[in-house]
Amino acid sequence: MSMTTDRRPVATLKARLSTDPWRAFGLGLLAALALPPFYLLPLLWFVVPALLRSLARAGGWRRAIWIGWCFGFGFNLLGLFWVTEPILIMARQFWWAIPFAAPGLAAATACYLMLPALAVYWIRPVRLTAAAAMVVMFAGVMVMANLAQQFLFTGFPWNFWGADWAIPGRLGVIMMQPAAYGGIFVLTWLTIIAAGLPLLGRRGWIGSAVVMLLWAGFGLARTAGGRAADTDLTVAMIQPDFAVPGSFTQPALQARWQRDLAMTREALAAAGAGPKVVVWPETASPALLQTDAAARAAIAGIAGTTPVLAGSFRFGATGKVYNSLIAVDGPGPAVAWYDKWKLVPFGEYTPKWIPFKITPGSGFSPGPGPRTLHVPGIPPVGPLICYESIFSGEIVDKKDRPAWMLNISDNAWFGDSTGPHQDFATTRLRAVEEGLPLAVDTNSGISAMIGPYGTVRASLGLDRRGILVHRLPVALPATTYAKFGLTTAGILSFYSVAVAVILLIVSITL
Repeated sequence: MSMTTDRRPVATLKARLSTDPWRAFGLGLLAALALPPFYLLPLLWFVVPALLRSLARAGGWRRAIWIGWCFGFGFNLLGLFWVTEPILIMARQFWWAIPFAAPGLAAATACYLMLPALAVYWIRPVRLTAAAAMVVMFAGVMVMANLAQQFLFTGFPWNFWGADWAIPGRLGVIMMQPAAYGGIFVLTWLTIIAAGLPLLGRRGWIGSAVVMLLWAGFGLARTAGGRAADTDLTVAMIQPDFAVPGSFTQPALQARWQRDLAMTREALAAAGAGPKVVVWPETASPALLQTDAAARAAIAGIAGTTPVLAGSFRFGATGKVYNSLIAVDGPGPAVAWYDKWKLVPFGEYTPKWIPFKITPGSGFSPGPGPRTLHVPGIPPVGPLICYESIFSGEIVDKKDRPAWMLNISDNAWFGDSTGPHQDFATTRLRAVEEGLPLAVDTNSGISAMIGPYGTVRASLGLDRRGILVHRLPVALPATTYAKFGLTTAGILSFYSVAVAVILLIVSITL
């Protein structure tokens, strides 16, 4: 007597397990091509519906989570491959980390895609209205996932879909304007809604076109008054293009110092008459400007009482080390300083939940948080140091709103990879969100003066030594996002989920 077993269901399950995750991984790679500096945004009108279809037919919640993670892994693997660049620079010491850095970080950040994937599977379509519910649910829970990514495990708010719209030129300025009301999060939400509606078929494509027209119309209307006027303050930024990690021998440090001073002299000459300020990028000064009177006197010998805002290290009273911006306006004591408070995990410090040390010594200590500096001769300024500029809604002291923002950075560690371009695009959004002009001064580029609508007034590209001089634009009144910050993102996420649930209920009862 023979027995046969129908293996078709098992074979079908194995086939789906093998194809859907790989398809999701490929879709994630395609979605990453919409990020800066590629900006292939039309791909999202294929990616989002395809991903939602895969989640709807997942066959189980565990597989939906797996598909979401595979999509996130592909998306972040391509979007974050630039993190390997600093390791390659110090390959003799950290060669072992090369195979793990980008894949490991991509695997961790991919976890944030699991919750939106699960939500979509739960609300998978029965009728057309439920398909619409899937799109709205995915958009709302993605905003929730972005908020989690900004705060959990020290926070790493990178590769948000809203940054796709920081396109160079006028088009980017137009499409970024909703950020003044909901930050980068509303741009992510709008992107998913517009790109996901084609899931509904012909009517969905029409709806997507309407969304895009309204979006562009809003941007045109908000910027119709033209660019903001300029103040009488000239900001002169030096871009010294120091090599990294650089030598710490006395001759090398002295050569670095002399370049700082020589470029300061050039910057002052280029700035001409009238009120001005000179800016040095992150850690540009090899001297400890807060305590080194001779160094301040050397600067004063060139700049006089013109304020110089310089990246420098600072030692606190208890011996803690800070990555700081020091303001000097003569040979006397520093008039103000700001300590970086959003430190780079594993680069500037080792998180407490890691059982072994990675950063040398004790690493840097975090400052107290956003602060407005009041330096004689210049409008109140809100400093940011490098990594801090990616934290939407957390960069300005709301009780003491500045007249402009200044981001000093050192992107030389990332070469001419996608990293500096992505960082600049995300940083540019901060100007729109806060309604404030933003000066960006980096060691090796991209340095720029950005107006409060996100318009790049002037810039210096990557891997160049030079001086960037431009008048400081006038700030706009505080935006809705500047007033309410991340609360707007939370409200957007909550109401999106509520609307999605209502649409699902309607589809069931019809």
